Amino acid sequence: MDSLQKFTDAIKEGYNFSGPSLVLGGAMLDDTQVAQDALIKAPLSMLNRHGLIAGATGTGKTKTIQVIAEEMAANGISVLLMDLKGDLSGLAAPGTDNAAITERHEKIGVPYQAQALPVELLTLSNEKGARLRATVTEFGPILFSKILELNDTQSGIVSLIFKYCDDNGLPLLDLKDFKQVIHHINNEGKEKVEAEYGSISSASTGTILRKIIELEQQGAELFFGETSFDPQDLMRYDANGNGLISIIRLTDMQDRPKLFSTFMLSLLAEIYATFPEQGDAEKPKLCLFIDEAHLIFKNASKALLDQIESIVKLIRSKGVGLYFATQNPTDIPDAILSQLGFKAQHALRAFTAKDRKEIKLTAQNYPDSEFYDTADMLTSLGIGEAAITILDEKGRPTPLARTMLRAPRTRMGILSDLEVNGLVSQSQLVTKYNETIDRESAYEMLIAKLEDEEKKAEQEAAPTDERPKGLKEEKEESMFESLTKNTAVRQMGRTVMRELTRGLLGALTGRRSGGYRGGRRW
Repeated sequence: MDSLQKFTDAIKEGYNFSGPSLVLGGAMLDDTQVAQDALIKAPLSMLNRHGLIAGATGTGKTKTIQVIAEEMAANGISVLLMDLKGDLSGLAAPGTDNAAITERHEKIGVPYQAQALPVELLTLSNEKGARLRATVTEFGPILFSKILELNDTQSGIVSLIFKYCDDNGLPLLDLKDFKQVIHHINNEGKEKVEAEYGSISSASTGTILRKIIELEQQGAELFFGETSFDPQDLMRYDANGNGLISIIRLTDMQDRPKLFSTFMLSLLAEIYATFPEQGDAEKPKLCLFIDEAHLIFKNASKALLDQIESIVKLIRSKGVGLYFATQNPTDIPDAILSQLGFKAQHALRAFTAKDRKEIKLTAQNYPDSEFYDTADMLTSLGIGEAAITILDEKGRPTPLARTMLRAPRTRMGILSDLEVNGLVSQSQLVTKYNETIDRESAYEMLIAKLEDEEKKAEQEAAPTDERPKGLKEEKEESMFESLTKNTAVRQMGRTVMRELTRGLLGALTGRRSGGYRGGRRW
């Protein structure tokens, strides 16, 4: 038996599944020989075992994401994509056939059929699409502290603030709510708070405030607020049973990794908290693709990495699969990399000794193969080719296969502005989530309380008619001098004016409804 026939038989046996599966491409023995009828498939039942798409820039990772997302959607699985480069919107339009695509599909042994798929555009910033938001309360004190990278003492104060607001009916909807509570417990509310909850270090609250400001500088004020996004809206289908492909437009997020990781953690935590247990099923309900995954893991604290690792391990049982896309597998922490059952590795480039060392380490992440020298194969893959191994229906790794990937059935390019506008104008989620809302919450309540106390103080200090005129003026002057000499009062005045100004600007940009407090919707 020649080597090609032996290879073909091994691939057919390793990728022969009894249940439904999606087709990724055709197996290749080398850079010229494509095995006939040896298709590389992935069983739908194992797609919630998570995955990795890796490779150097320009090797075809984005198109691989596009192909996998298409196949999932065509099989009734909803998909969420992070589009950091802006080139995935073409999923909403059909592709076009040409000679190169026809030749590729003839070699693979599957016909090419152009098709548009249902797409919803989402945004964290001012991009066009349905706005994604979450309230501070929905994060909870533990996750909010991890996002801010606080120590144990500071995290304890955050928990105290959440408890204080819960006890006193102060909704924490956006960041200005949280900042105003910090000012309150440091000034006019300090005595009462410390009497009921214990002493609070002003140095610690100052650090927390600076961390919040740092988060605001990355645009988090657009994310925290109302209306909260409901993850159930990610799971929708068209009339033909195709799963919805939701695309988060993140072209302006690459220089704001903290906001990006904040969103990802909040979404995953919300999905895990609200989705029912599914266990082993015919296929997952939702698959998320996280492009440029190093933005999440780079410079992340240990507490944050532990949180992500826990979610990756547990969310599978909710019928959700996570797929990380990055240039090098070493960008992914080992504890998370070991949880990924689907691996598609595009070409790696060896320009330095460090590159060669990393390629050898990467090769060790794949099953041994009698047909390939894995390290050499990883450097010789062409564009649109990938080394693939997945889990079979019994959870065992399939044989490593150099794969000629099928061409995307949707457009390999972006939508025009006119097409984007048409897509957004037809969106029901834009109507649901982009309404400007700014209802009364902790910020407005504390400002109103402060104004009431000031009015009360003015009334108590007002002179009576029975007092001599000179005594009245002397008393008023004394009160004024006392207040202006009080550093805390002067600082409070500046804070009130600044926050009132921001509140007016916030009313123009909008806030949302539907926050939570103590597990109950306000």
